[in-house]
Amino acid sequence: MISLRRVSDLWRRWDVTVRDVPLALVLALSSLVPALHNRGTQLGDLPTRPMDALAFLVVAVECLPLVVRRRWPLVCFALVCLGFAADQLLGYHTVSGTALPIALISTGLHLDRFRRTAAVVASAAYVPLAIGIHRDGSQEGVTGFVTFYLALAAAWAIGAWLRLARDAEEERRRHVAEETRAAERTRIARELHDVVTHHVTAMVVQAEAARYLTAAPDRLDQTLTAITDTGRRSIADLRQLLDLLNPDHDGDPRAPSVGDLGSLVERTRQAGQPVEFVEEGAPVTGSAGVVAYRVVQEALTNALKYAHGSRTTVRVRHDESEVVVEVGTDGGGSAAASPGGSGRGLAGLRERVGVLGGEFSAGRRDGGFLVRARIPAVIRP
Repeated sequence: MISLRRVSDLWRRWDVTVRDVPLALVLALSSLVPALHNRGTQLGDLPTRPMDALAFLVVAVECLPLVVRRRWPLVCFALVCLGFAADQLLGYHTVSGTALPIALISTGLHLDRFRRTAAVVASAAYVPLAIGIHRDGSQEGVTGFVTFYLALAAAWAIGAWLRLARDAEEERRRHVAEETRAAERTRIARELHDVVTHHVTAMVVQAEAARYLTAAPDRLDQTLTAITDTGRRSIADLRQLLDLLNPDHDGDPRAPSVGDLGSLVERTRQAGQPVEFVEEGAPVTGSAGVVAYRVVQEALTNALKYAHGSRTTVRVRHDESEVVVEVGTDGGGSAAASPGGSGRGLAGLRERVGVLGGEFSAGRRDGGFLVRARIPAVIRP
């Protein structure tokens, strides 16, 4: 059985002209139903004329242009107005007169050019129509003609309002798309910064240390092996990030978490940084775990850069409501070479933690540098 949703999707795929055919046909056929004769719009109180061959032509001119009301709104509007004028002047008063407000709404909504000109010309054309009906014996009066004109103007205004609403929605969607793309670029840039900076910093530090190990082949071999392993991990992480940019990629790359902190600390130790690692409580999962990992990773990267060889302490405390991370480094670097360099890494961490409703701070303390983050394990509204 074909679902209603599938039928709706198939209907939307058709050209707008095809989709407007049923409305035009229903209105035209309704005008030819004997029971509905003389039940249409009647401007003035002219005597009603019986249906004849000319009436079929008038109905066709009024209704059939609705087929192109969205593709060529101005053509539709002009023909419908012509048919409506003939309908009223000849006294058929058919149901097809309903096509006029429909055409007005469609023109106000879909007409892109000459909108003001069309409104002025249509308003001017209404004057001879009213005069003609009055000369044929109508007792409508100025008040009646003005009221009918205001009703037609209201139909145009409805179309114009719908146009403004449609344009506003399109603009909103465009802004949302731009913000989404910008947020995605920012996210990828952060991931690249975290991955590349950490691995490359470790490789640089290890390579610098290798210069002084030529007299100790065993230690030199260990250092070069560590550099190789770090390079391979960097390549693997970069491939994982690039896979996220591939629209055909259907994998589910595993994000790092606080459960991986042991390996992160061990790699930092291999790069020559003495790190003391203390962890309390059971590691959490989800966004809080990922952000906690990134905080420790960035802090250790900065320690390698600007305080290489200085004692570094990593403390992570987990509980049901939050994760508290503290990474302190003794001594290390000048004020100009503060952790984070340009500040992009620390700024990114502050924003990451802030998104989850947490608190982040980083600065000098007791002659060293301390990075501290409090990350809620549950995001509250």
